[in-house]
Amino acid sequence: MHKKILLENVDKIHTTEMGITRIQKNLGISDEPVSYCISKLEQDNAIVTKEGKNYYVHVDDCIITINSSSFTIITAHKK
Repeated sequence: MHKKILLENVDKIHTTEMGITRIQKNLGISDEPVSYCISKLEQDNAIVTKEGKNYYVHVDDCIITINSSSFTIITAHKK
């Protein structure tokens, strides 16, 4: 259910300037982080949970935190 909501609003998913740097550093990537996180969300093995105001995307070796009202990627980190 939560994953469906995120996928239906995938065009609204974004991050801040600070978020870009934080996500790239935490995940050790040089890719554009919003596209990277969306590609992770779209994987069949991605599991989405919701706690309070945030969605948590658990996929591969990382957890991506997305605000449920603004669809802002707050952070992402390796498990």
